[in-house]
Amino acid sequence: MELPTVKVERLYRQISNILIQYIRDGHFVPGQLLPGERDLAKQLGVSRSSVREALIALEISGWVEIRTGHGVYVRQAPPDGGPEEPAGEDVGVAYLMEAREVIEGEIAALAAKNGTDGQLADIARVVERMEAEAAAGNMETFHGHDQQFHEMIGAMTGNPVFVEITDMLWKKRKSLHYAKFEQQYSGGPIIRSMCEDHRAILQALQSRNARTARQAMRNHIRNAQTRLFDGRS
Repeated sequence: MELPTVKVERLYRQISNILIQYIRDGHFVPGQLLPGERDLAKQLGVSRSSVREALIALEISGWVEIRTGHGVYVRQAPPDGGPEEPAGEDVGVAYLMEAREVIEGEIAALAAKNGTDGQLADIARVVERMEAEAAAGNMETFHGHDQQFHEMIGAMTGNPVFVEITDMLWKKRKSLHYAKFEQQYSGGPIIRSMCEDHRAILQALQSRNARTARQAMRNHIRNAQTRLFDGRS
């Protein structure tokens, strides 16, 4: 006898499947505006952040359309048949941000102790480039420098394992689910806040204070998560 594989399903996927079933059953019809995030969260007994991730997964899989400033609408021609599970990544944005806060905080602490003067000078130049790109509205270039900034901090630890871990975290950030989420809910205020946070991290690294560097990095990632999940809906 073969036992079935036990599958742990992410909460946002469970929410997505519930909403898909409601669409299929006609409770939500094509073209209809769905209840707001707060209302859905209250009715389902879950957090607003989980609802937001579920809606992104539904948009990726073609069930809804998110119209900035107007709400979320059921698509006129939702998918026919197919699996109950919507398209998406195994790791949601909230889980990834939580992991980054813990891991990159410790990486920053070690970088503050082990980084060289040359590395600090290099990362200072990257921060200046990010600030310039943000001011000019060059978001794609800004995000490239953002990745470079975090990878350089990983290298400052002097530990190749942390370099690999940083690279892995950024690869997960480039998933379709994360990219769509960031595209939908990030904007000018978030970018400006990131620049301020990066400057604070740089100053903490320059101070060679591991505790300060750890807290600056954790604050940065926590701030980014707050703005992504508490921003416009």
